[in-house]
Amino acid sequence: MKQIITGGLFWAVVFVVPLAGAGQNASAPASHGHEFAPVAQGERIENLDALKREVSQYHACTCTCGCYAKDLDGQADRAIAYLRKRVLHRAPREKMALVLDIDETALSNYQQMQRVGFAYDKKAFDAWIDSAAAPAIPGTLRLYKEAERLKVSVFFLTGRPETQRAATEQNLKSQGFEGWQGLILRSPAEASLTAQAYKSAERAAIQSKGYHIVLNVGDQWSDLRGTAEADYSVKYPDPYYFIR
Repeated sequence: MKQIITGGLFWAVVFVVPLAGAGQNASAPASHGHEFAPVAQGERIENLDALKREVSQYHACTCTCGCYAKDLDGQADRAIAYLRKRVLHRAPREKMALVLDIDETALSNYQQMQRVGFAYDKKAFDAWIDSAAAPAIPGTLRLYKEAERLKVSVFFLTGRPETQRAATEQNLKSQGFEGWQGLILRSPAEASLTAQAYKSAERAAIQSKGYHIVLNVGDQWSDLRGTAEADYSVKYPDPYYFIR
């Protein structure tokens, strides 16, 4: 049975809009002659600036919506607990594998995202990747070290293009991720695939080499769902962007 564990920020927005004539005779004029027309349906959509403010507060752990770092640690702890339990039942000669996404899973791009107002600027983002300056997400580094200790092979599976391999390797190693079994980046032939299709195919390729993917961790549903799913999948919270 496949399992997916989630955690993180949830927004619940309630809009109370006065109806025409609410609390009074619908045909009666407003008491002082001032009246508001019914609002458009789009008023139900949360204001973008307000959402950006809440996302920033969630990252800073200063809102009632939750605490990003705490949520990440909680999800990493679930992954570690599962891995420890699973290796106790390792079959003879079983090649166990952990699959990890990179962006917002192993490495944090928050500094760059905040700088551009949470918009996607490809040129700026590529320059950030090339700088190899993204800090590690602490819980994932703990998970990585635990996988090493338990002799579980680790495969990084990222949507970054193959052209960013050198910078990605440098960044991972500088943050303490070393000795992985594989670092899989998107080839030019895979550029047109959705993230889910691409990652499903690459997980199948890992399995074809005799590995049993017992655990998969990512910040997008497309990191986890599809075919060749792991026995146990853990989703990190990511209110910053969505990838199909």
